[in-house]
Amino acid sequence: MSTQKQVQPLPLEPTQIEEIKKRWESNPMLKPRIAKVTVNISVGESGERLQKAVKVLEMLTGQKPSIRRAKRTIRDFGIRKGEPIAAVVTLRGEKAIEFLRRVLPAVGNKLKASQFDEYGNVGFGIKEHILIPGVRYDPEIGVFGMDVVVTVERPGYRVARRRRARSHIPRRHRVTREESMVLLHELLGVVIEPR
Repeated sequence: MSTQKQVQPLPLEPTQIEEIKKRWESNPMLKPRIAKVTVNISVGESGERLQKAVKVLEMLTGQKPSIRRAKRTIRDFGIRKGEPIAAVVTLRGEKAIEFLRRVLPAVGNKLKASQFDEYGNVGFGIKEHILIPGVRYDPEIGVFGMDVVVTVERPGYRVARRRRARSHIPRRHRVTREESMVLLHELLGVVIEPR
């Protein structure tokens, strides 16, 4: 007989989880979804190392990364304003969910409750891209760490982005931290650890 403590997949009360699920079932416009996944490798310098980071992102996502430039000069780090220093890819739809299924095992399929912001978005870092299952080490490319940010929103968020008759999203329609936790647990089997 083991005395090992049972790990709860969510740091929420069962009644709270049931309440959230009932709300989603009562109105399909309330069920959140993964809007996009942003993957960022910040190198801090231009040149060959940035090109290798671009190759890594292209290999992992199957999309051509966008190059980001420095907003200001930081002499201590040897960065000049306008110098390319990072590569970013934005994934949407099925590609985003497929990418999350691939990279979450690199962090043990676990996230901390403190990684979720008040609007339900979540970010996590991967120390080395070779931790992702199926990715092999290439001595010519090297090893890169990356940040992955998951943006969660409900249907209807388009009103804040459209060009004509733009409006703000009321607080009652915004995704909460708890709803995002339940969504990621249901959709991807993520275990959320308490802070």
